[in-house]
Amino acid sequence: MGAYQPSMLDLETEARLGPLAGGLRRHPLSRGAWVDHLPGWVGGSEPVLETLLHEVDWRAERREMYDREVDVPRLLRWYDGDEPLPHPVLTQARARLSEHYAAELGEPFVTAGMCLYRDGRDSVAWHGDTNGRSSRFDTMVAIVSFGSPRPLLLRPRGGGSSLRFPLGHGDLIVMGGSCQRTWEHAIPKTARPVGPRVSVQFRPVGVS
Repeated sequence: MGAYQPSMLDLETEARLGPLAGGLRRHPLSRGAWVDHLPGWVGGSEPVLETLLHEVDWRAERREMYDREVDVPRLLRWYDGDEPLPHPVLTQARARLSEHYAAELGEPFVTAGMCLYRDGRDSVAWHGDTNGRSSRFDTMVAIVSFGSPRPLLLRPRGGGSSLRFPLGHGDLIVMGGSCQRTWEHAIPKTARPVGPRVSVQFRPVGVS
């Protein structure tokens, strides 16, 4: 795993959440999809990253692809609603997001999926989170990013020009509306030397 260099702008010793109202910027997409983006929502996020890197029991997985079994190019961990999250600020973040989006979403965020991108060779291919209810209904997936910046790319399902959202330490992005059905997203590989990044994805029950 590459070495992570903490930002000189985020050396607080205690993690804290900034306000959501007034900070989130909504980006309307096509076909009823949208993305909310808020850089630096989690301040003092260095202790959160250290906990995620060193105290989470990350799991390597293999999947069938093109008629053969391959390593998933990232490490994974899934927390259902009954399992404590590894850092209290993540529990606070899930509750704050549930409260903020209650009127639009109509239900709370419950599960937390986590991905560890160890270096620039780790990635996730173009996809939508369409396992479960999101294959038929509008929903939301909220992602908080910790560690080295990596871009999240989005493009219309079926092809088209892509959008690029740079996700840095403590940044929040929320994909909503029809986004999981009508758009795809990806974290591409990079040849640049980058340190580890952890993506924490909050979802309602039945969305994966």
